[in-house]
Amino acid sequence: MPGASWGFKKMYSKVVTFFVSFLIWTLLCFSLDWQHILIGGLVSSVVALMMGDMFTDYPKKWFHPRRYGWFIYYILVFAWECFKSNIDVASRVLHPRLPINPGIVKVKTCLKTETGLTFLANFITLTPGTLSVDVDPENGYLYIHWIDVKAQGLEEASKIIISKFEKISKEVFE
Repeated sequence: MPGASWGFKKMYSKVVTFFVSFLIWTLLCFSLDWQHILIGGLVSSVVALMMGDMFTDYPKKWFHPRRYGWFIYYILVFAWECFKSNIDVASRVLHPRLPINPGIVKVKTCLKTETGLTFLANFITLTPGTLSVDVDPENGYLYIHWIDVKAQGLEEASKIIISKFEKISKEVFE
C-alpha cells in the first residue's frame, strides 16, 4: 500500500519537526521551568501540525550531527558577509556621488531541494545590497537584484553572489 507509507512519512516528518522545534525552543529559553516546557510543547505541536510535512522531504537527515556543525558554520559565514555588506552599503549611502550600479542578474545554483533553495534565497535577501527576486527551481536559477553589479556573466555573478553560501547550503540542506 503506497498510500500507507506516504502517510507514515508525513507523520514521521511531523514528529521530527516537533522534536527539532522543541529543542530549539528549549535552547532559546535557557530555562527548564514547567511553564516554558508547556508553552514550548504547545508551540512545537502547532508548528509540527501546520508545517511538519512542508519543512523537510527526508526527516532522517535531521539526526546527522554533522549537519548542525555545518549550520553553525553557515550562521558565522552569514554574519561575516552581512557585516561586510552593511559596511559597503553604508559607505555607498554616505558617499556624495552615491556610486551604485543596480541591476538584476541571473545566477545558477546546484541546489535541488526546496528547503535548500529557500534558505539560499533568504540568506541572499538578508545580506544588504542583494535581494532575491525570483527562483526557478526546475533549472536551478535565482534572479538577484544587486546594488552594484560587478559581473553580468552567469558564472561570474554566481561565483561572486552565491558561492559563499551554496557550498555550505548543500552540506546542511541536501
